[in-house]
Amino acid sequence: MTALRLLLALALLVATPSFAQKYEPHVGQAGKDVIWVPTPDEVVDRMLTMAQLGPGDIHFDLGAGNGKIAIAAAKRGATSTGIEYNPDMAKYANEQAQAAGVAGVGPGKAIIRQADIFVTDFSKATVITLYLLPTLNMKLRPQILSMKPGTRVVSHSFTMEDWEADEISTLDGRRAYFWLVPAQVGGSWSLDAGGQKTEIVLEQTFQKINGWVNLSKQVQGGLREARLRGADIAFAYIDQSGMRREFTGKVDGKKMEGSFRDAKGQQGTWSATRK
Repeated sequence: MTALRLLLALALLVATPSFAQKYEPHVGQAGKDVIWVPTPDEVVDRMLTMAQLGPGDIHFDLGAGNGKIAIAAAKRGATSTGIEYNPDMAKYANEQAQAAGVAGVGPGKAIIRQADIFVTDFSKATVITLYLLPTLNMKLRPQILSMKPGTRVVSHSFTMEDWEADEISTLDGRRAYFWLVPAQVGGSWSLDAGGQKTEIVLEQTFQKINGWVNLSKQVQGGLREARLRGADIAFAYIDQSGMRREFTGKVDGKKMEGSFRDAKGQQGTWSATRK
């Protein structure tokens, strides 16, 4: 009977959940689309610094892994959500957020949701971080470009191909790429500058713009120093009298407005509507 009791006791110990093996992620483990490799702490810090992330930001980390980027964002005061496909990893990441004292939803909190990044709505994000392969960045790119102008995007190691980064930081051979989502301004606009009405045409390749303004029926003046940064736009041109006119403003969907000045110091307001 003693031997039988011993065998039963051993069986109970093996079956007891408290003795079950705890999940621990390991570098190189297979995921849905990538293998897991954690981002070094110093790179995480630089990525969030590049994004100027802070209180009031809504942060999404796409492919959250062990949750370290989401946790770091929460510690800076952001409302952070990590999206992780692996349910065991998502559970582990939430345990890490709990241990760090930032688990939950809201400012200064982080939650890691088990979900597929390609069917997740992250349209409310003000900051997005990624550590994905280039093919996955490109798959996400159309959705990112449709987001609110000025949304900040940072990727560890991998680019968005021909969408050139606004900034590249290097840390001990590792790179982090930063973009501001640009407003969509390509096309023809009806420009009203201080009561003078004309047409302006903008050509756009991501955040790079150029174009021309119709100065008369016969003359089109090329734009100078045309710049687009998020929703902020600036350009200048030389009018028919040889006067330089400078424009700065903001884009809001199918409208733009701002202020202008000329070489004589005259100033005014301008607006434009998409034709």
